[in-house]
Parts: sequence; C-alpha cells; structure tokens
Amino acid sequence: MQKLASFLSGTWQSGQGRERTIQHAISGEPLWEVTSEGLNMADARRFAIEHGGEALHAMTFIERAAMLKAVARHLLAHKDLFYSLSAQTGATRADSWVDIEGGIGTLFTYAGLGSRELPDDTLWPEDELIPLSKEGGFAARHVLTSKSGVAVHINAFNFPCWGMLEKLAPTWLAGMPAIIKPATATAQVTQEMVKVIVESGLVPDGAISLICGGAGDLLERLDSQDVVTFTGSATTGQMLRVHPNIVANGIPFTMEADSLNCCVLGEDVTPDRPEFALFIREIVREMTAKAGQKCTAIRRIIVPHGQIDAVSQALIARLEKVVVGDPAQEGVKMGALVNAEQRADVQEKVDYLLAAGCQIRLGGKADLQAPGAFFPPTLLFCPQPDETPAVHATEAFGPVATLMPYRDARHALSLARAGGGSLVATLVTADPHLARQFIAGAARAHGRIQILNEESAKESTGHGSPLPQLVHGGPGRAGGGEELGGLRAVKHYLQRTAIQGSPTMLAAIGQQWVRGAEVHEDRVHPFRKYFEELQPGDSLLTPRRTLTETDIVNFACLSGDHFYAHMDKIGAAESFFGERVVHGYFLISAAAGLFVDAGVGPVIANYGMENLRFIEPVKPGDTIQVRLTCKRKTLKKQRTEEEKPTGVVEWAVEIFNQHQQAVALYSILTLVARQHGDSHA
Repeated sequence: MQKLASFLSGTWQSGQGRERTIQHAISGEPLWEVTSEGLNMADARRFAIEHGGEALHAMTFIERAAMLKAVARHLLAHKDLFYSLSAQTGATRADSWVDIEGGIGTLFTYAGLGSRELPDDTLWPEDELIPLSKEGGFAARHVLTSKSGVAVHINAFNFPCWGMLEKLAPTWLAGMPAIIKPATATAQVTQEMVKVIVESGLVPDGAISLICGGAGDLLERLDSQDVVTFTGSATTGQMLRVHPNIVANGIPFTMEADSLNCCVLGEDVTPDRPEFALFIREIVREMTAKAGQKCTAIRRIIVPHGQIDAVSQALIARLEKVVVGDPAQEGVKMGALVNAEQRADVQEKVDYLLAAGCQIRLGGKADLQAPGAFFPPTLLFCPQPDETPAVHATEAFGPVATLMPYRDARHALSLARAGGGSLVATLVTADPHLARQFIAGAARAHGRIQILNEESAKESTGHGSPLPQLVHGGPGRAGGGEELGGLRAVKHYLQRTAIQGSPTMLAAIGQQWVRGAEVHEDRVHPFRKYFEELQPGDSLLTPRRTLTETDIVNFACLSGDHFYAHMDKIGAAESFFGERVVHGYFLISAAAGLFVDAGVGPVIANYGMENLRFIEPVKPGDTIQVRLTCKRKTLKKQRTEEEKPTGVVEWAVEIFNQHQQAVALYSILTLVARQHGDSHA
C-alpha cells in the first residue's frame, strides 16, 4: 500500500510513525497509508515564509491575479486526474463537478476580481482621504498590506478540492503563502491537485505546502503574523479556536463549521402552487448531493402544520426513486459516504434523534457490515420541535433531514433561529411581505438566505451552493467566520493600518493622488500622454467659462429636462435656490468641454463616471473652472498579441466657481493606450 506524502520545505516527504488508512468508499479496499509524524513543521513554516512569502510580497495584486488565472487554466486542463481520484471518495460525477470545477471556478472569480478592482501595487489603499483638520493639512486613510507569516488552512473531507481552492484564492491574492492540511479521509484528491500546481511552475517555491496526516506541532509554531482557517465540525473548531498559542498571540482564526441549516415552506405555498414542487426538489437535491455530506445541506425542514402530510408524501415519493450505489453504474444518483466510520457516525446520530422523540418516515438504517459506506436517504419527523432540543443541535452528516411543523409565521421564525446559527437558510414563498418578515426576524441567525419562488428558480444556483462573490459563513454554531465574500475574504489575510499625515505624503505612500495633495502641471496635456508616461498627480487647470441663461435654455431643449428649478423663474425663486440654476448634467458636459483634448491620441474612450456629487448650485452668470488630475492607474493585461495594450486611468475632476468654491466633484475612468505590450502575451 502506498504512503501519501506531504509537500513541505519544497520537497515531498513521508512521515514515520502511527499511520491511518484511506479506504475506497465503495469497495472498502485500503488505498493509502497516511502519517505526518516526524515531519519538521517549524522548518516547513520557515521555508514557506522565506521563499513563498518573499516572492508573493514582491508581486503586485495584478500579478497575483494573473497567477491565479494561470493556475486555474492549468488545473482545468488536468481535471480528469482529479475526477478519477474523487470517485474513490464515493462521489458521483455531479458531486465531483462541484468540488473540482466549482473550486477551479473560484480561482477564476478571484483572478477577475483582483485584475478589475485591485491596484497594480503591493499596497492597497482601502478608502478615500479622511480629513482630520480644519485647513486640510492633516488627514488619514487606511491601507492594507500583506502579513509576513503563513496561512494555515485546515479543511474538511467533503470537498477536498473546492475547500482548498476557496481559501487559496484570497490567500494568494493577498500575498501570503499557504500550508494546506486536508482531512485525511480524502487527502489523496487534495494531494493530486497540489502536485499538479507544484509541477506547473506557475507559483513561487513555498507558496503552497501540504500536510497529509496530522498538523503535529504546527499551531504551536505560529505567531501574530500568521492566519488560521478551519472548516469542519463545530466541536473540533471550538477546540482549535482556544489553542493556547492562538489565544496568546492573537492569531486571526476563521472558522466555518457544519450547521443545522433549514428550509422553510411559506404559509402561502400549497400543493397546487409551483413553489411547492420547488420546495420538494430543493430538499431532495440537498439531501442526496454528496450523499448529504455538505456543510450547507438542509437538515431541518420547517413546514406549516397543515402541510406536513402533503410534504412528507411528496418527499418520500421522490426519495424512493433515488438509486443508491456505485456511481460508476448507470442510473445511480447517490454514492456512498466517505468511509465506514462516517457511516457509523451518521447511524449513531440518527439513533440519537429517534431516542430524543423523532420518528422515521423513510430510511434510517444502514448495513454497518457492508463493504461500501452506503446510507439510505432518511427522512425523520419531529412532532414537537419546541420540546426536542436535540433536533436543533444534533447533525447527522449524511443524507438525513428532519421534518417539523410550525403553527404560524412567528413560530417558523423561532424554529429557524433555534439552530443556534447556520450557514444558510431557504424560504420558499411567493409573498414579498412574508419574505420581508422572514429576513427581518431570521437574518441574524444565518450567513446567507435564499428566497426561492417560481421567478428566481429559473436561474437559482440552489440552497447549498456558496458563491465566491458572497459571504460563506454564519454566526453562532456555524463558526462566526467569513470565507469568500468577494474581496472581503482577501482582507482576512492582510493587515489594515490607519496612516496619518499630509495629503501629499498619503498620496506618495498610496501611489494614488488624493484631494489636497500636490499636483504636477506641464505643457503637455494629460490626454496626450501614454499610460506609461502618466503619473498620479499629473494635472490640468482649464480656462474659465461663464454660464448663461442661454446655456440653460439650450440644454433644456436638447435634453428635454425642463425641471422647474432650471426653467420656471417664479418657481425657482420660491425654492430654496432663490433663482434659476444650471442643470447639473450641463455642468458636467461643460466641464468636459473645458478639459478634453479633442485630437486623436492615447486616450481611447471614457467608459465610466463615479462618485458624482453636486456641492453648490451654479447660477446664470457664474464662472466655472476645472482641475483634472490623474488619480490612479490600473494595468490591463493583454489577452492576445493582437489586442491593443491599454490601461485604465482614473481622473479626479473638481469644478470650481469664481469664488474658488467646489461646485461638483467626481471621477472619470478612461481607457488609455500603452506604448508597449505584455512580453508574455
């Protein structure tokens, strides 16, 4: 039997000592021996920091995003390797698709977020200037920088690929190396993916390390610059959270734990409504996908008292048609649990729920002597959910869910919250008032809530599908952490620091111009400069223009905007303006007429305006002047050699009146040509 090696300090290493065996979930055949005993965790951490950390820190956010994209493409090209190993875990092809290609999709998502929204720099100014003084000479802003430690990711067995990649994406984008500690039961799938990443040469040495087996004394070796994330059981997570070294050094710890997620049928939904069929379909899918081994799976089915029998009959009819067996066989819809130990644990939890007062409506018993770790789809019924606390606290981590009745909307909210915090809930309803009531009363107990009806079902990704753009986590029992959530997740691996100083100093630190900082003017119009030639702070002060009543009338006729404040002399006089005022959008147009260089040049297109604010009214006879300043630059990667090399420039626009008062502030985005393309494109 082969040993499953770890990848530490840049080499593949096998431990020596007490070993665990990984077995085939379908046949029970022993596949791998696993141990990490004797491996030097201190050296592994040091290597990751000194090699992977240093290399990642030197890369800009844009370069890291490009690395993520390259890794994702490479993994996608080797996906068949992962599918073959995933089959050993009892997963169907559909189950494996979520794990493998869903995980790779997360890399693509974060690559896109990074390239579009993060600076081409190693430092991330998080917010705009915060004035701290009356005259504007002292201000602040928050910046985010990479931590100098390592991110330790302790993952669950149910998603050996996605569980790793969902954490790797924001970790690498933040510039931290990662040490991956997968659950032993499915570690062979994670190891294969790590091997493909390492052999690709696309990531720096030390950027990724892998522990197959126990974490040893790794947690004792960490300090305040490190980060720990955990996905798995609430019991294990709570134990790790209070590890003496984690507490003593204030090490950030993010936990995402299994929870008693619920699906609630709205009082408006009856068997003749399309939402009723959606409710049944959603529950069956969540009970059987991954054989119920999902942290987001539906465990509690909360239904109006009068609909219990109809729901029970519909669920049983659908679940009885689910063919359980070897996913390699045609027609099989649900595979096995990961191993015999997991099957025994699910049986123990089901028996406990039955002893606590639940009843079996379908399934409930597995053959614990069979070689394959199969467990039948199991529907329980809890007639007294208020008097049965076990049903809100005990999770059978398999194809098991419990049906329970509620009396009214208030009672449904109480039951939804009774799980003590969960990752996700679904409410099936077509009633907006009921949906609003549910969110107001239940949102505090859930990390994500799906409102499912006939309209949303057409494109819904489902109850149990965490998306990279949204928070994945939940309060209370679910761990109180946040995985994913777009760029929110990246910030878990960065240090936020408030920087105070003059606007000019803050602009220099952030490599982004801020209002009040020094500007640089020369004889060359900024629109005549290529992307490489432009620098934050390059500025143009335009000639002046006096606006007239004729301008107001002409713009009103051209635009069709005859709002009384512009066109009704009496109405405007009675308003708080006191007289007619210039259209705000004419003001913006007039400003463009002052600062735009009309000739063909490096500026290709204006494709956005942001944060527009009208500060003071402009009246006929007022004179305006505009300052245009290069605020920040973002390089756009070429997708092909034929594509024109470009970058995005954000310009700060300030419109002043004759009294040097700001009357409008905003930013515009332009696509600007580069003189040179990417060498690798």
